[in-house]
Amino acid sequence: MRSRLTVALGRAARAAARLRGGGSGGTAFPGLVMEKTDPGFLARTLDRLPHGVVLVSGTNGKTTTTKMVVQLLRDQGLKVFTNRTGSNFVRGVLAALLTEVDAAGRLDADVAVLELDEAHAVHFVRSVRPRAALMLNVMRDQLDRFGEIDYTASLLRKAALATRDVVVVNADDPRLNGERFLSGLSARTAAFGVGPALRSVFLSDDDLRAGQSSGPDAAAASDGAQAPAPQASACPTPRVRLVALDGPTATVEVDGAEHEVTFSIPGIHNVLNACAALTLVLEILGEGADLPRLLATLAQIRPAFGRGEVITLDGRPVQLALVKNPAGFRMSLMSAPTAQAPAADRDRPDELVMIAINDEYADGRDMSWLWDVDFSSLRDVGVAVVTGVRAWDMALRLRYDEVPIGAVEPDLEAALDALRERAAAEDRPMRIYTSYTAMLALRARLGHLTEVEEVMK
Repeated sequence: MRSRLTVALGRAARAAARLRGGGSGGTAFPGLVMEKTDPGFLARTLDRLPHGVVLVSGTNGKTTTTKMVVQLLRDQGLKVFTNRTGSNFVRGVLAALLTEVDAAGRLDADVAVLELDEAHAVHFVRSVRPRAALMLNVMRDQLDRFGEIDYTASLLRKAALATRDVVVVNADDPRLNGERFLSGLSARTAAFGVGPALRSVFLSDDDLRAGQSSGPDAAAASDGAQAPAPQASACPTPRVRLVALDGPTATVEVDGAEHEVTFSIPGIHNVLNACAALTLVLEILGEGADLPRLLATLAQIRPAFGRGEVITLDGRPVQLALVKNPAGFRMSLMSAPTAQAPAADRDRPDELVMIAINDEYADGRDMSWLWDVDFSSLRDVGVAVVTGVRAWDMALRLRYDEVPIGAVEPDLEAALDALRERAAAEDRPMRIYTSYTAMLALRARLGHLTEVEEVMK
């Protein structure tokens, strides 16, 4: 009876939020109402699932990796519940549940796969103990919230300690692969990682701080260059390793056997995310996993909204690349066509680039991390428009790396109009590097101009 009342109250809150928002929004508010009025609803609902709860957390790649895990499990025949909007606080999970449960609060699913913010993962596991957890990485991000990187790692460890069955970690992240993180876990541990030839491409936060360099040439991974061997750790040997990259085609080693996979999803970082997702799913399914089918599914997965998503505007592609910390921005720059091949070798003209940087709470207020990103790869193509709340700060940062700038326009809509006008005049594709809240605003504006997938509930 209590669940029935909670669902009714949550749906009323959602209707009120949408009415106030003119028919949109309402993602977090109903979840907040449910969390405050019925704290036990989350556990009562999720604890009934036969295959339990799977948690995905870490600094970079949560939304895309969660989408991959969901699709892999669904293609293996499981009914999966997930917080697909990427609202990764506990109230976002509750709001997502509201759209899936019946009037009595029953959820028709076999397993829940949930993306959770590092801090809110700790809050979540106080109510629900996950069956499995995937810890992607630990990077400097949102310094105003997390303070310093070891604190972020400690939050992930608390979630790992609450996990019942298996914890999957990044074997190449020094804050996840050692005794300090792994000791005392009741769950077994598994790992994913990269081969020696790619260690100079996929750098840890410590590598970045130490100034270890890598460039687009390393992404080809065909020269066999060997990076320094990682320090000994308590981490198990990676079950899945990314050993080579050649454009969209990757060589993935699974349980010692190599497989070639040609990915549809853009971004070399997303190939590593795919290895993480595959490791987790293999651990969840055990001997029932159909590896050939899993690899075929990975090859077909498209990006999550705003994370390499390509939208067609006026007949031209515009790609949204979410950036929120030095590591993420670096990987996005490395994944751009201009970084992977000279203009003479590409089959389309250079993209027009826009950078949109806000500093709202969801972005992180402290934007000093922009000074830790190397923007020199943009010198040849330049940046057509710089926009967002911190447009002038971003423009100053680009000037220090001698990157030409076409215009600085803090207003997002006006900036998008300027980019669109220039793209039409020059018949060029577009790429937008954008912080989180700027991405949401730009997607909303693009939704008025062209067809954009609706994801916000």
